[in-house]
Amino acid sequence: SVIRDAMLWNDVSSAPQAAALIEKMGESPAEEGEPEDVIARGKQRWVKAVGSSPVASFTLTKVAWVAENEPENAKKIAAICLPHDWLSWRIAGYGPVAEGEDAHLEALFTDRSDASGTIYYDAASNEYRRDLIAMVLEPAEGAEAARKHADAIMLPTVLGPRDVAAVKASPKIAGKNVEGGCIIAPGGGDNAMASLGLGMSVGDVSVSLGTSGVAAAISENPTYDLTGAVSGFADCTGHYLPLACTINGSRILDAGRAALGVDYDELASLAFASEPGAGGITLVPYFDGERTPNRPDATATLSGMTLANTTRENMARAFVEGLLCSQRDCLELIRSLGAEISRILLIGGGAKSEAIRTLAPSVFGMDVTRPTTDEYVAIGAARQAAWVLSGETEPPAWPLTIDGVETGEPTEAVYEAYAKARADQSA
Repeated sequence: SVIRDAMLWNDVSSAPQAAALIEKMGESPAEEGEPEDVIARGKQRWVKAVGSSPVASFTLTKVAWVAENEPENAKKIAAICLPHDWLSWRIAGYGPVAEGEDAHLEALFTDRSDASGTIYYDAASNEYRRDLIAMVLEPAEGAEAARKHADAIMLPTVLGPRDVAAVKASPKIAGKNVEGGCIIAPGGGDNAMASLGLGMSVGDVSVSLGTSGVAAAISENPTYDLTGAVSGFADCTGHYLPLACTINGSRILDAGRAALGVDYDELASLAFASEPGAGGITLVPYFDGERTPNRPDATATLSGMTLANTTRENMARAFVEGLLCSQRDCLELIRSLGAEISRILLIGGGAKSEAIRTLAPSVFGMDVTRPTTDEYVAIGAARQAAWVLSGETEPPAWPLTIDGVETGEPTEAVYEAYAKARADQSA
């Protein structure tokens, strides 16, 4: 049975646990080449172990929160899986059972991309790190019991990008008329699936503006950002997906609309009536705390306001530029790892905003490609299904329809002002 309601990925309640995990990993003395600072050392060790450093959005921090705040629930854990894994398991006909009955937890499976977001899976070696699970269970159970418990927990089998699951879909759910039953593909995380749906390759970076904001690139090799700012995820093709994510995405525009009492089109019209830099007003849009940079307790700030420049037009422009500058932060982090950025693909609900589409090239400092509005996560899932069914070594080549390429005069001063306001906020 399900032990408790799941903590959502964007629930920052586990931020203290994330910080504690970093400190614990850095506790032992520095080895040659490691920083003397405990926190910096801890981040580096996490990145080297699993590709990413803990922040509140990762699964292991949620387990740590349960172990610390609900130790009796932590002791009950028999399996840990993500929503994607749970759904695949249910499609196969399994589900919660009465106490004493076999739930067939061994039938759980996942893929590299979603597993790499748990921070107890190393995508480079394709291995779970049960020692890290034991580490977070220790406060609830003690060291020895935690090690035994972590070894006994059922973790989903990690499938390769074109592997077929060992179980088939329940005919009650799918494929009742399919001879031999309906096979199930590995699935994947939403951002990894979107990259597959977009047909991304090395040099492409997607900027997806939904509830969150995500900049993701494709890399043939594992990426290790020793500062912990860029997560070293896996993709859905056997490669890697260095990714920087903000908790605050298109809802920044919603906040601007609500504050000004306008709709999206009116917000855009107001923003266009202002000049680059919004008359000196800068929004640092950390309304729900933030993940990039890692400031879970932060709030949004508007700075530079005077009686002369506080107009509806400048306010609208500041909200649009604030969202775009936060994504520019993500792009710069990915670029700092040596990633080539030759094309930016702008997708997600926020990309429907005329203001975002028009101003993005100026804030990003390069042209922005607009794929036709579509459900690229779903297209990625369909492309994966076709790939698995074909048995080929490479995914099918599906053309990407482009609506246009946006250009604009770079406004570097806008991003510089934002970077200063961001730094001032943390001072």
